[in-house]
Amino acid sequence: MLPLAILLIVVAFFLLGLCISQEYERAIVFRLGRFTGTRGPGLYWIIPFIERRKTIDIRTKTVDLEQQETITKDSVTIKVNAVLWFRVVAPDAAVIKVANYNQAVYQLAVTALRNIIGQHQLDEVLRGRQQINATLQQLVDAATENWGVKIELVEIKDVEIPVSMQRAMAREAEAIREKRARIIKAEAELEASIKLTQGAQQMENSPMALELRRMQMVSEIGIDNNTTTVVLIPSEFSHAAQSLNKLAKVAEHV
Repeated sequence: MLPLAILLIVVAFFLLGLCISQEYERAIVFRLGRFTGTRGPGLYWIIPFIERRKTIDIRTKTVDLEQQETITKDSVTIKVNAVLWFRVVAPDAAVIKVANYNQAVYQLAVTALRNIIGQHQLDEVLRGRQQINATLQQLVDAATENWGVKIELVEIKDVEIPVSMQRAMAREAEAIREKRARIIKAEAELEASIKLTQGAQQMENSPMALELRRMQMVSEIGIDNNTTTVVLIPSEFSHAAQSLNKLAKVAEHV
């Protein structure tokens, strides 16, 4: 009976030490309080009552950073929230070097987000999100590297600005669009005036071209409105009027 009891104790002692970790888990083993190594995934054995384990999930985690009310560089109060993706790459460091790596990463990311927003103007926050995201990721990743945590991605999800600032930005955008429309219209008028001047110079050098243009104008008026009366004045009258004007100026000088 005694050997059987000893055998049962040994088997029970052995079974108590059997542990299983999933593929996405790693076990940090401590023997009498001292770190001995990382176990898993799969089946492994620890010494019962002498060794203990702490299991760490090494999958990528998604954390919503709560909305932060902060002030931009140009003194505009905005509310920003973001999303953080991170994973544990060194399970032993995540357990030994920081008490709660999840909370530590969260608080660090929130603080870094507020600091970065305070270093940028409102226009930069609204238009340069990609650059801010990259800077925030590098900053948080550098701080968490010692904890065995890798920051994979940080994305600003939403930026909420005051209603008064929204109206001011809408007026600014409207003014910019109106300015652009006026510039385009002015450029079109300038180009049209240049073309008209070139056409007038060409017709002045060619009386026949002027007659053809006059006939074309009569044809267009006849198509658009048949009730219009058109009186044609030969170009000789205009030339005669110019000659009389020149003679009158010469007579005044005499």
